Amino acid sequence: MSQPIHTNLAPEFPLPFSQALRAGDFVYVSGQVGVNPATREVVGETIEEQTVQCLRNIETILEAAGLSLDHIVKINAFLSRQEDFPGYNRAYENVMKKPFPTRTSIGCSIGSYLVEIDAIAYAASRRGESREDE
Repeated sequence: MSQPIHTNLAPEFPLPFSQALRAGDFVYVSGQVGVNPATREVVGETIEEQTVQCLRNIETILEAAGLSLDHIVKINAFLSRQEDFPGYNRAYENVMKKPFPTRTSIGCSIGSYLVEIDAIAYAASRRGESREDE
């Protein structure tokens, strides 16, 4: 059984999806784009600015589930422009802590956004921490 996670502090779109769902020890966060949560306006003009905002939006949703970015075990990212990968990597590395989550990043058409990121978080432990029962 899954439980929806929702916060008014993250961007809300009139589309048929949940911000996140908790299924057991996992929280699946829907793709987030680099927009201001209150206005849904794109934040900045660079891949770096939009990547940071995407991750902050994901962080806000995870906080509503009682988690943090440190609980993320898998990231999927979709970039509009191939040439933005170096800037995306720099911004990602500045926000996310080591050990980094597993990640898939691909170039594709996502409209007017430079990046969209979704995430899977594991609630039972943070990355790099071992569980006591292991």
